[in-house]
Amino acid sequence: MSFRLKKKMRAGELVIGSWLQFGFPQLAEMMARAGFDYLVIDMEHGAMGIAGMLNLVQVSQLAGAAPIVRVPANEPHFIKTALDAGAEGIIVPDVRSAEEARKAASAMFYPPRGARGVGLSRAQGFGMDFEGYRDERGPEAVLIVQIEHHQAVTEALDILAVDGVEGFLIGPYDLSGSLGKPGQFDDAEVKAQLDKVETVIAQSAKPGGYHIVQSDRAALSRRIEAGCRLMAYGTEMVFLGEKLRDEGGFLKELRGKRP
Repeated sequence: MSFRLKKKMRAGELVIGSWLQFGFPQLAEMMARAGFDYLVIDMEHGAMGIAGMLNLVQVSQLAGAAPIVRVPANEPHFIKTALDAGAEGIIVPDVRSAEEARKAASAMFYPPRGARGVGLSRAQGFGMDFEGYRDERGPEAVLIVQIEHHQAVTEALDILAVDGVEGFLIGPYDLSGSLGKPGQFDDAEVKAQLDKVETVIAQSAKPGGYHIVQSDRAALSRRIEAGCRLMAYGTEMVFLGEKLRDEGGFLKELRGKRP
């Protein structure tokens, strides 16, 4: 295992990943081979348990995409379990303050830097290479926080100043939901919050961006042109659903042409 994602992010390279929700290793391998820099194994909204998460970490890594686990909540146990499985990064949802960011960062690293519990699992070479993980791979794991509440937008620069936080992703659906207007991106209040987010992205030295959930190439390009250096694009569920919808429409149209 060679952890390279942190180096790319700190070098200011454009990093584009995607999302895994179903928990099928075959789909994870196909997504990894498509050329994404990283794949997020979604344990907040996805359909996999700890064993399934471990399998997806293995498959993604071996197929060439850095595995990042979005944990269900900002709890040390979830972070430790994902890192021990070999995850190269953690996404913590709904971080609203610098204090919450420090809690997550502490769970990422062994003492004396943090308070992560020490154990032996896949990340440590199944017990055969603890020192290599402790000294080389472990410190290279990345912590990405999600800014997805209007309170977090106000606190964003303080959150991003926390040592150990390497980048951030905006959760536009939850951000609009925190205003009582889920998915209403044309609403004036929601737009105002998204405008504030643009300012944060421009001011932050740490890479940030959005999860473009639907396969909207123009939207992805616009965000990158606007300065986003950390992006997520689609999910295996959405890509499959969109393709099936399109092919289903074609079949319906084809049947309609029959005499």
